[in-house]
Amino acid sequence: MGWRQVALGLSVFAGAAWMSLGCSDVPRAMGAEPANARAAAKPNIIVILADDLGYADIGAQGLSKDVKTPNIDSIAAAGVRFTNGYVSCPVCSPTRAGFLTGRYQERFGHEMNPGPTEPAKFGLPLDQITLPQVMKKAGYATAMVGKWHEGTLPPYHPTARGFDEYFGFLGGAHSYMKTGAGKNALLHGTEPVDEKEYFTDAFSREAVSYIDRHKEGPFFLYLAYNAIHNPQEVTEKYLARFPNEKDPKRRNMLAMLSAEDDGVGRVLETLKKNHLEENTLVFFFSDNGGPTEGNGSRNTPLSGYKGQVWEGGIRIPFMAQWKGQLPEGKVLNQPVIQLDIFATAAKLGGATMPADRVMDGKDLMPLMMGKTDERPHENLYWRFGPQRAIRSGDLKLVKFQGKPDRLFDLSKDLSEKHDISDEKPEDARRLAKLWDAWSQELKPPLWKGKDKFQENLSTDSEQMGKSERRAAKGGRRRSPASQQSN
Repeated sequence: MGWRQVALGLSVFAGAAWMSLGCSDVPRAMGAEPANARAAAKPNIIVILADDLGYADIGAQGLSKDVKTPNIDSIAAAGVRFTNGYVSCPVCSPTRAGFLTGRYQERFGHEMNPGPTEPAKFGLPLDQITLPQVMKKAGYATAMVGKWHEGTLPPYHPTARGFDEYFGFLGGAHSYMKTGAGKNALLHGTEPVDEKEYFTDAFSREAVSYIDRHKEGPFFLYLAYNAIHNPQEVTEKYLARFPNEKDPKRRNMLAMLSAEDDGVGRVLETLKKNHLEENTLVFFFSDNGGPTEGNGSRNTPLSGYKGQVWEGGIRIPFMAQWKGQLPEGKVLNQPVIQLDIFATAAKLGGATMPADRVMDGKDLMPLMMGKTDERPHENLYWRFGPQRAIRSGDLKLVKFQGKPDRLFDLSKDLSEKHDISDEKPEDARRLAKLWDAWSQELKPPLWKGKDKFQENLSTDSEQMGKSERRAAKGGRRRSPASQQSN
């Protein structure tokens, strides 16, 4: 029995809770055309995810002069850009689990990255209903291209969790030039493939092919680039675009990002060619903040890095376009989170939201279309091992086990330099109680994760700033959060 047969058989068991709601989760064959019954009025949904991208490393943010991201920037120019876009975890796998379920991933124990030795049963828990599953039930074709990082065993495979088609790798990191073998081989469906093209280009190619084959729609496409995650491997074609960058780490990052931007451009051009721009909602965001000293990314003016609940670890580039529906060039300051994509896509697609569990995401369309200026969330929460945080309005409380709580006013102190807990003790206590009540709803972590992310949690923003400037100049000091393998 091959891997595909094993995956299909186990997916029946894996989707039992979902099938009880009336949805069959048996994947279609690779390359299947969409069913004729799909309603043309339903918009296509494309979610493009960058990996380890810094808050400042998109041209549209206006914070770094050396980046070249005209295609990603065009999403903001043609639609909306969120200045307060967040993710629910400062590392890869939990953030993806939250996006795929529309729920704080701590509700089902997916609090940590896997490791250091991957548990046999690691993966997005099988009782969780995913966005591609609800979109399939609503009549959508579904596909994923790129980095999965939600489990490598057959029942956790993307084609067992709602995706009709898959091209990518299952682990947390991968070479950009070698296909690999075993559980982290490059796969087409469940079968290993020998890819000759630079992986970022190959992922873009597969996304474009999928759109071309499913232009009659509706389709849901999740394009999860592993760029700009380490290892820093890039072709001369992209390096040649940055001849004046002296820091080799920063130059590699800029080149890798440029390859990703080219891919985003290919996707957008394919939508235009097929006359799909006015029937396709495109989201773009990063899975966490940049590990500045690990890959040369920058989170300016935020403090902290990937792996930390300071703003630099959880506030990310976040934008969306839907030509003819969303206003062009609109900048929104209301806090939003990647959990909101689930509710937004499901509502637009006429999908039924799971009714047997707490759903944390909110439909962003009223805000993006200018029908309301209300904040979608009264509070946003984070728990990552001993790191805890809550944002309520413009106030943010940061809690680390064994250390005093710190309170910041992000409207005046974006870099989290000035603790005002002594000035506003009632607010500090109020936010602490809100966080404690939320935490009582959560499950303990299903696996331990990597302890390195829980080190070096200093609030010395000036020191963080010095460290980031050293990294920008090619310095070699490394923070624990930069030494990631996932």
